[in-house]
Order: sequence, then structure tokens, then C-alpha cells
Amino acid sequence: MEYNHKEVEQKWRQFWEENQTFKTEIDTSKPKYYVLDMFPYPSGAGLHVGHPLGYIASDIIARYKRLKGFNVLHPMGFDSFGLPAEQYAIQTGQHPAITTEENITTYIRQLKQIGFSYDWSREVRTSDSKYYKWTQWIFMQLFNHYYDKDANKALKITDLVEKFATSGNKSVNAVCDEDTPVFTSEEWNAMSEFDQQSMLLKYRLTYPDESVVNWCPGLGTVLANDEVKDGVSERGGFPVEQKKMKQWAMRITAYADRLIDGLNEVDWSDALKEQQRNWIGRSTGASVRFEVLTPNPQPLTPQNIEVFTTRVDTIYGVSFMVIAPEHEYVPFLTTPEQKEAVDEYVKWVASRSELDRMSEVKKVSGVFTGSYVVNPFNDEKVPIFLADYVLAGYGTGAVMGVPSGDQRDWNFATHFKLPIVPILDAQKDIEKEADNTKEGKYINSGIINGMEYKEATKTLTTYLEEKGIGKGKIQYRLRNAVFSRQRYWGEPVPVYFKDGLPYLIEESELPLDLPVIDKYLPTETGEPPLGRAEGWAYHPSHNGEGQGVRYPYELSTMPGWAGSSWYWYRYMDAQNEAEFASQDAINYWKAVDLYIGGSEHATGHLLYSRFWNKFLKDLGLVPEEEFAKKLINQGMIQGRSNFVYRVKSSVGAGKNPVFVSYNLKDQYETTDIHVDVNIVNNDILDVNAFKNWREDFANAEFILEDGKYVCGVEVEKMSKSKYNVVNPDILVDKVGADTLRLYEMFLGPLEQAKPWNTNGIDGSFRFIKKVWRLFYDDQSNFKVKDEAPTPAELKVLHTAIKKVEEDLERYSFNTVVSTLMICVNDLGSLKCSKKAILQELVILMSPYTPHIAEELWTLLGNEAGTISYASFPKFNPSYLVEANFEYPISINGKVRANISFPTDAVPADIEAGVLANEVVLKWLDGKAPKKVIVVPKRIVNVVM
Repeated sequence: MEYNHKEVEQKWRQFWEENQTFKTEIDTSKPKYYVLDMFPYPSGAGLHVGHPLGYIASDIIARYKRLKGFNVLHPMGFDSFGLPAEQYAIQTGQHPAITTEENITTYIRQLKQIGFSYDWSREVRTSDSKYYKWTQWIFMQLFNHYYDKDANKALKITDLVEKFATSGNKSVNAVCDEDTPVFTSEEWNAMSEFDQQSMLLKYRLTYPDESVVNWCPGLGTVLANDEVKDGVSERGGFPVEQKKMKQWAMRITAYADRLIDGLNEVDWSDALKEQQRNWIGRSTGASVRFEVLTPNPQPLTPQNIEVFTTRVDTIYGVSFMVIAPEHEYVPFLTTPEQKEAVDEYVKWVASRSELDRMSEVKKVSGVFTGSYVVNPFNDEKVPIFLADYVLAGYGTGAVMGVPSGDQRDWNFATHFKLPIVPILDAQKDIEKEADNTKEGKYINSGIINGMEYKEATKTLTTYLEEKGIGKGKIQYRLRNAVFSRQRYWGEPVPVYFKDGLPYLIEESELPLDLPVIDKYLPTETGEPPLGRAEGWAYHPSHNGEGQGVRYPYELSTMPGWAGSSWYWYRYMDAQNEAEFASQDAINYWKAVDLYIGGSEHATGHLLYSRFWNKFLKDLGLVPEEEFAKKLINQGMIQGRSNFVYRVKSSVGAGKNPVFVSYNLKDQYETTDIHVDVNIVNNDILDVNAFKNWREDFANAEFILEDGKYVCGVEVEKMSKSKYNVVNPDILVDKVGADTLRLYEMFLGPLEQAKPWNTNGIDGSFRFIKKVWRLFYDDQSNFKVKDEAPTPAELKVLHTAIKKVEEDLERYSFNTVVSTLMICVNDLGSLKCSKKAILQELVILMSPYTPHIAEELWTLLGNEAGTISYASFPKFNPSYLVEANFEYPISINGKVRANISFPTDAVPADIEAGVLANEVVLKWLDGKAPKKVIVVPKRIVNVVM
């Protein structure tokens, strides 16, 4: 009886759905385990074979943990807001909700056919108003809280108002804007509502702010840094420029220390944790104010420029200052003589992404403003330059240049012929390169001459604070997160504007639904698409204001990371209409035990999610400081591209295209062309399918080798443009979902990148069939018997149990496949058909190959569907202990026999048994051996 994967897999998929096999409820009698995938954006292309890699791994763990007695939460949903659906809407006029729904339908079908044990009753979609109601609600909580440094947590903004009213803000130790003034309670109470609300915006955890952003005119929106590659948008390749815009911001910097310190509490990869530490960039140093000297001062010309430095000890070596080209001071520092050069430079820098600016180390660029600052320690005039390696959003947007101690500054000073002043007697070869040593004693350094690093730093910091020109300070590279998109397909911000200031709508009015608009482009006056919505304004009549009063809503929508920054909580209680999740559900499931997803989200989703989670904990809504205890970043499955080679002379009107086989191509001038890998088998092209593939190849001619067309091969990223995308639907139909699951895990360690090769999947399919043959004989008779297993069979099984359990506990998915293959081969060799052995084998296999496991489980007489909640086989070490050991018998250095003795036999008994053996007696030929050496459980050496 041949194994019919189509019939078996369809049968069990239907069974799971009808019986809701994986529906999960709170069960306090069991330990809980929460395993989560980073939920996908449902693109129109559907899944390719690279996408399920992490999902298969997480499903294996989910199924394994159920077998180990855990109550497992394993949900799935969709991160369904975003640019692609909106771009399609702009092109076709079709509402993004329609294409999103169609794409989700495709994804669900594909996910179900691969056999994932998701609890689909908990499915969430970020674009569903029932879901984003709670995203908006969390936004409102952020707006209504500030970060108190003394409490080291978020507190209600109403508490802050009370403090201001009774004692002003002098004693308030809170995270706020740098330019926040000090005021008394009398001054606060005398302020108008407008002034009070404006002041509170300097404290709120989310607030409108003017900031430099990555503006993409082609997409009509602001992009995050990780959405910009090489100065263009990652999606669409449109130019991106730096632009100052009014945006909503999240005060993530308030949580910088907790975000760094929390990394010590989670089991994430060192590489990913280091990425986050570097992104946050905590630095200890000092801020210093330099007085500005300019030949043409204006009313708004700054009196000072403040810089932050981690090396205040180098301040006597400052020979120039650099400020960001987009800095607000640039117009006031630029002299008429330098204006043309400055304007040209600023325009050029605006076309470059932040990543390009920060990563360019070889090319030096900059322009002199014509103005100077005064070094507060030696009163020397220092020229002010613009340079692209300084960013307005980092620190103060100004950097003091110390060329003797910093290589980038050294390159800049050398290029512009600026002084390079030695400041430590231990610095070497500074005429050739910078030396950033902290060793030795200071020279050319005024009040710290002769001191060493620690004393000098302390002395300078004290001087700054005494003179009121600076202070010791901790600073972060991390900036407050932009929280706006000038797009339609996103969560509306639940805010209206009164006299230009933001106010929240009432919680009872949530969700604030997306309005209907005529088209999905910015308005003719440049407003975001929501500006097209007719009558989309707030009517605050319930506040006692007059009828007909209307206030404009926020026209930007939330960014893509809004809905993904808390979604794991919604899975805990997905149908709750009264709260984002009940306290009972949150306190039971607590945190994600295993999270699987891509490392590309290190400084985006994963950082923002940790921030929101800490905020929710501050409010007492969640119990855990970190939302995901264990994180595994799966590697990318790369595409395996195939190529055909078109002879260049066959190009042209009236000519049939001619393609030459790979090993003959060097005899011709050819052009490489990607070919659809689905019409190539073992690198041999199906020439008829190729002719049908593209109309322009219908009359193609071929120069073959040995009657075949051999294609070229290259490993590349899997993408539609390279025709190397393999649709899992095709493979599931051809060899089955169990084979696909098994093969993807067998490709290599989960965390590593690996090339896809469809040709290799046949081995996994043969293994599935081999498992089936353990249960059926050649005449299609079910051959499993209720007989006692042999010691050899028990040893094979328990060797596998031990290894499978150990490897799954350490997430070594590929080695489990090897173990199962060895086990099945050994049982086949032993002709094992014992139920006691095969039933345990089926359970071992069920996390990897659930469909065939379900089928075999029922064939063994068990109730349908119960294998998912069976018990994982218990390892018995006694079955691995051998009763006998077969000794090789070496006579004068050559093995002449093998004799079995009990493992506890003493050397004297072994020697006697060897000398009495017929084969040994034959080789002794009547002679007595000189010596018999017994090495226990190794060998017996007979020396003649």
C-alpha cells in the first residue's frame, strides 16, 4: 500500500479544523508555554519556500511542548497595514482593505496546508478596527503620561499638573525637552490653557515635534532609517531626502537605560543584543558651551553652541567645530561670502541618507560657514564648518573637532589644512594618523598639563560646572522615535487640534475609524491623503462646546510599527471588547517563551516592542519587564537561480532566439537570462515548457549537449525578478507538507543562511515512504504486531528518544532529522514491526511530520487527534547498556576473531575463554602464547 500524501494530509487538515484541535484555553493545571512567530505582512505574492522556515521551527517546538505536558499558546495573525497595499490602491483605485483581505485569504490557505498547529480562533489583523482600537488606546495612555526619573517609570500627566500647580517644576525630575524653562507654581497658575498645554507637550511620552526625517516624495511619506537603503526607499527605489517636518514622536529615550539593562535579562543572540546596545548608544561625558563669533550677528543668531563629548580631556586639542548641514543655526552662522557654497553643500547633503553619511569614512566633504566659536578653556577662535558626518538629530548636532585624537577629525583637518595639536605625551605619529590614546600625561592643555586621564577629566568637568559653561552628562545615540506616516493605510491618530494644539478624543469614541476618501494620494495642497476625507473633523459637543464647533483631526496615520508593538498581548484574549486583554489572560500567559523572526527587526520592531512593553508594565497592565524571554533569528533561505544563455547573434527582428547549453556557452558570445526554476529539474531545462513560458521564446532554438539543455546555477536572494521563487503550494502538491517541513529543517542550522535546492527534497520524500513501509508489507498488509521488543530494537528507539529530546531542548532542528532517519533505517534493518516501538517513533516524528503521524497513530488503534496531546516518550538509559561486549581478538597484531563476553566479565575469565576458542586454537597451532593482554571493553591482544 503506497503512501498517499495528498489524501492523508487533506484528511488531517480537515480534522484539525473541524475539531479545533489546537484551540487553547487557560489551564492552570498545566505549565504554560507561549511560542510566537513574527507575524507576516500579507503581500500579494503569497508565501515562497523561504517564508515558512521560522514557522516550521516554531510549530515543531509548539507540538513538542504539548507532548511534554505544557499548555501551549501558538497563534498567528497579520501585520496588515502598510505601503504595498496602498501603492496598489494608488495604481488601481481599489481600496487597500480589499487587496489586504484577498492576500490574507491566500496566506491562511497556504499556512493551513503546511500543517501549522495555530489556534486560528485568536487570529489578529492590525488593520481591523477592533484591533487598532487598542493601538489607539495605548497611544492615548502614552499621551497622558510622562517619565519620572525619581520613580524610574511613567506616571500620569495629571500628577505632573498637580506638582506644577503647587510647586512649579524646579523640583520635578522628569524626562523633558532640553529647552524646557524653569517656572514657579505662581507662573504656572498664571499661564493660559494654551501655554499650559504647550508646556505639557515638553513632558508627554508622545507629542508633535519638528524633526529631520527621511522624506520620500515618490512614496509621499516619511520612512524609518531601516526603510532606506543607499539613499533610496527600500520599497520602490525612490530618492529619499532629509527634511524638517512636524511629526508625532515617541519619547523612547526616556527608556534608554532600561532598554540597555533589560538586555541582560533575555536569552537573545549576542549579535542582536549588541546591535541594540549600539543603536541606543549610551555614552558618559560632558556638555560644553562654546561662545559664537560671527561678523554679521542677527537677532536669532545663537550666543553659544553646545556640544557633547565623551573625551572632554581633549578639549585643548580642538581646532575646528563641525555642525550638521541641516542644523537650524546654519542660516545665522553663514556669512554672505560663504552663502553660495553653504547652500550648494546643504542641498547636496539633503540627497544623502543618514546611513550613507555615517558609513562614508574615506571621502572628506565639508564647507566653512565664515563664523567661529571660542574655546572656553584657552579663548582660541575655532572655525565652524558644516560636514555630512554630523547629523542634526544626534546629540546637539554639533561636534568639536580634535584631529590628534580622532581619525575622522584628522582626515577633515588634513583635508582643510587645519591645525593638529598634540595633547598627550604618549601620542605617536600624529602627523600620519590620529592617536586616541588615554595614556600618558597631558601637554599643550592648560589647567590639566601633567595630569593623567581620570584626574584631567574630573578637573575639566568641575571647571565647566563651576563656571556655568557645561556639565557632566550621560547621552544617548538613540533619538525619539518618529510616529507618523503621511499615508492613508494606517491607524488614525485619535487626536484633534484646537488652536494648533493636540487634544485626545474621548476613549468612548474609540476606535477612530479610517474615513472614506476618493483616492489615496496627498491633496493638491500637499496634505496627507486623509485631508481628502469630507467632514472628517471632531465635534466636541459633549464637552459643552457649541453646536457646529469642529476641530481638525490629525491627518497623518501611525507608522507600521504601531500595531506590531503589542500584538502578542491581543493573542492572549483576542475577542475581548472591553480591554486589550484581560488581566487573567495576561497574568497567565505573561511573556512570550520563544519568539522566532528575522534579525533585520533588531533596531525597529524589537526595540519599539520592548519600549511599549515597559510602558505597559509601568501602568501595571502587564507583569513582565521584557516581552520575549527567548528569541531565535532564523537565517534566510536563499534562492537557487537557473540561467539560460542566449546567443547574441540571434537577437533581432525576424530571428529565432538561440540558446546554448551551459558547457558549450564559451564557444559563443552570449547573454545570461534568468529562467523560471520551476521548469528546470536537476539543472536540466524542460525546453517545451520554456517555449510556453514566454511568448518571445515560443520559436526558440537550442544547442544541446548529449541531447539535453543544461542550465547555469547561482545562489541569490529569492525574488520574483530572478524567477527563483519556489511556491510551497507546488511542493505540497507534489511531495506533501510533511516532506516540505522535514526538508526545510534538514537544510542546516536554523540561524544560518542556506541555499534552496528543490532537487534535494526527494530524499526527504523517500524517508517519509520508508517510515510508511515499517507499517505495511510488500502485499500492502498492515504488519504491526503486539509483540515484546528485542533489546536491539529498544536500544535503537531510546537512542533516538534521548537525542531528539536533547536537540529540541537546544533548538537544533536539523540534527533531529538526522536522528530520525538513522532510527528508521536501523529499525528497518532489524525488520521491526513491534507496536511498542513504532508507536513511540510516531510520537517522536509528530512535531516534524504531523500528518503522517496522525494517520499512523490511528492505524495503531489510538483515538483520532489524540497524538497532539500524547506524552513524549520517556528515555530509559538501561536500554542503552549492553549486556555483552564483542571483543576483537588480535593475534600478533592482526584481528583473527571476534568473541562476545558479558560486560562485567573479569580479565581472567576473558583470557580463559579466548584460549579455549576454536579459531584462536587454530592460530596458536599448539603453541602457548607469551602474553595475553585484556583491555576491558576494547580488545584482547594475544602475543606469540
